[in-house]
Amino acid sequence: MSDKVKKIWNAATSVLIALVVVLAILLAGMRLFGFNVFTVLSGSMEPVIHTGSIVYVKEVKPEDIRTGDVITYMLDENTISTHRVVEVIPDEEDPTVIRYKTKGDANASEDGVPVHCQNVIGEVQFSIPYLGYVANFIQNPPGMYVAIAAGLLLLILIFMPEILAPEKEKEKKKGDDKGTDENESTDSPENTTDAKKPDEGKDEE
Repeated sequence: MSDKVKKIWNAATSVLIALVVVLAILLAGMRLFGFNVFTVLSGSMEPVIHTGSIVYVKEVKPEDIRTGDVITYMLDENTISTHRVVEVIPDEEDPTVIRYKTKGDANASEDGVPVHCQNVIGEVQFSIPYLGYVANFIQNPPGMYVAIAAGLLLLILIFMPEILAPEKEKEKKKGDDKGTDENESTDSPENTTDAKKPDEGKDEE
């Protein structure tokens, strides 16, 4: 692998690694900062929150929620919704209980039942459009298998230069050894012919 190709290879793998790291942080790592991550599956909050967006929700105290805030809450054990608070309704008999009238920005009417404060997961801090499609894809087959295969491929791309390097070194060493042998043959002492000296003391005819 030439130095130019190696540089391009390293740059490409660096970009891929950066994308994977950013995606991992956005989908899972944000939980380390106290965020809950949810995918929006409907368009009831368009155009503020698009269908397929991911919302990042942080826990807040019930008394800190105000009219106009967007909250994520549980409708039941299996259903989570994200709508805007249009009215805060304190309970006159129990001051610890607060309910919220909610409404989707794209809906014509308010939601039928006020949300109990205990059902509120938190307030939406920000959202990222369309990232929810990616999250849903990689969390369920066949997207899960595609993600695993892509991860393995990325590992191969990362270590490919190191895998190929020994072969390159062997070829280089083999070429160097061959050149050394040729030099040794060329540099061998010159062939010399020693002239026979006439026997001393022998008369010439």
